[in-house]
Amino acid sequence: MPATATPPPDAEIRNAVIRLAGNSQDGIQSVGAFLGQLAGSTAQEVMTYMTIPSTISGGPSIFQVHLGSGEVLHPGDRADTLVAFYQHSYDDHLHTLKDGGICFYDSDQVEEIREERGILHIGVPFTSATIEAIGGNAKSRGKNIFVLGLLCAVYRLDRDKLTEIISRKFGRKSEDVLRNAMLAFDAGYAWPVNDIESMPMSPGENEGDRRVSTDGNTMLALGLIAGGCRFGAGYPITPWTTIMEFLRSELPKYDGMFIQCEDELAAVALAIGASYSGHLAITGSSGPGLALKAEALGYASMAELPLVVVNIQRGGPSTGLPTSVEQSDLMQAIYGSHGDAPRVVLAPRNVEDCFYTALEACRLAKQYSTPVIILSDQALATRLEAFPEPDLEVHWQEPELDLSERGDDFKPYPLDQLTRHSPPGARSSTGKYPVVTGLEHDEWGHPSGNPANHREMTAKRRRKLTELAATLPNPEVHGAPDGDLLLVGWGSTYGPIKEATDRLNADGHCVGSINIRHLHPLPHNLGSLFENYDHVLVPEMNDSGVYGYGQLATLLRAKTCNQKIQSLNKVEGISFRVVEITEAARDLINH
Repeated sequence: MPATATPPPDAEIRNAVIRLAGNSQDGIQSVGAFLGQLAGSTAQEVMTYMTIPSTISGGPSIFQVHLGSGEVLHPGDRADTLVAFYQHSYDDHLHTLKDGGICFYDSDQVEEIREERGILHIGVPFTSATIEAIGGNAKSRGKNIFVLGLLCAVYRLDRDKLTEIISRKFGRKSEDVLRNAMLAFDAGYAWPVNDIESMPMSPGENEGDRRVSTDGNTMLALGLIAGGCRFGAGYPITPWTTIMEFLRSELPKYDGMFIQCEDELAAVALAIGASYSGHLAITGSSGPGLALKAEALGYASMAELPLVVVNIQRGGPSTGLPTSVEQSDLMQAIYGSHGDAPRVVLAPRNVEDCFYTALEACRLAKQYSTPVIILSDQALATRLEAFPEPDLEVHWQEPELDLSERGDDFKPYPLDQLTRHSPPGARSSTGKYPVVTGLEHDEWGHPSGNPANHREMTAKRRRKLTELAATLPNPEVHGAPDGDLLLVGWGSTYGPIKEATDRLNADGHCVGSINIRHLHPLPHNLGSLFENYDHVLVPEMNDSGVYGYGQLATLLRAKTCNQKIQSLNKVEGISFRVVEITEAARDLINH
């Protein structure tokens, strides 16, 4: 056995990256979810990453779990442990193991194991051992739970809490299903792996916190409810659909409703209608669906109606990569409409931030009477993280329908003030009621083709965003406040960029990093921040385009006229590895 394969016996480890590779039908996502939930209940940190085939017939799939006793910022560049269910799993993923890592493989399925890089190969008959434990016609069902038991023993995870999680999951189905699951788990836990010593995880650093472990789509949906959304409309599309399903089951509990529509056009139109009636509404989709909503979003901008639109980005264009991550919808979110149609665009940086970004989207939509687009992505939507439970007593917003009487000074579209809508049913002391239309209009909403009026109304709609921008502070700088390089990211690049910043500074460089939540409008003072560094590098998961810059980098160069801004682009359907960012940063610094 290579000396680097495992730590000394009983030595606690602070981090472990485990990659499960098999087929989508094998339930490896369930194993990853169990490990993620366990981290949330044991004060540890976790971040996961998975790939799911976009075809109905399924195919090769992975689930990677990064468990840590301290802060976990990325799913892991390299795995400490690989679990290979099939020959293709071994062949395709062995290179992802660290030198000296451990590969558990199903000896019923995998042959021709090669020794390389000090990797310790351990054959375990996942399939036949599970069949023997469960009996009957089990075939290969349950081998994922067998593997979970094996990993629990190897890493000395909290067995009691893990079996509680399994019981909650399978106990709802039937007693027989739960019994078979526990038989498979116990068989894996007891399997003799004599070649290695166990590697206990050190205790988490968050004891006493009320913590949750869940995915970004769930936290977005919860944030929308807490922010006061009580009506939603949508059409199913990966990876947005789980938000729709969550809201459809949960909104009725808060006197709300969610309607699944016949298409994207109907969904956005229904949501706009609910906002017109005085209720903050939400619709959502992925990139192709946002394109279909574009015309109605132009109407919402012209009518100045509050609306929250969620876009869970995936690889494009067209149907593209339905189950893979990309950040290529930024320009569409900001400019994807006819005419000058300003809207606010926000991007959460991690799963926890999905909740708080949804809260802010609700607040801004109501405050500025405008559409607000939340740009999440497939990585945030599906991965698991553990974090403190939000305090709903602090953040809960109970919606109120304002049907109070409008006085003599009321105008729905005053040129010198923010728009103040009067929902149907609200009385007017003057007997004069507003009109809501997609046509250009005067201060009462009546259609007007007057050139001066159109100029003034266009400026009024724009002014909302410039006033918002003036209130936005620069993002907090992580790392060096000035020096060699500033890394600038948005959305789910936050974790890898922050980790890359720490590694570069540890190597003696002066590097800072920021994550921009407010993508449109951008904070006013970014230009002065950029001047503190010799170089500015923007890693983002979209193409460099015709002119050589990613979408955020293009916007930042346009805003600041700073030629130091350079792009690092990735369009592989997978997130950045930390090493990719550190290598590009060193090349730029040393250029």
